Amino acid sequence: MATVERTAAIATWTVLLNDRDALLENPGAQHKALLRTAHALHRAHIIDQGDLSDLLEQADGALAYAVEALFDLQSGE
Repeated sequence: MATVERTAAIATWTVLLNDRDALLENPGAQHKALLRTAHALHRAHIIDQGDLSDLLEQADGALAYAVEALFDLQSGE
């Protein structure tokens, strides 16, 4: 059951996820912010365990993307 609060919280979290500049500038800090925010939403009972799992997976994917993108930049690809 989707609530307005849940939908708004996930939308706000997604804005953080899609901040490519912040992600590439400091991947570790951005990843931590994503994890911290997702866990805070879960602790506040705004999202459920399934939502938390999805957000954490997306955060890990963003970190992997950033590491690969930065590696490609450094190697000249």
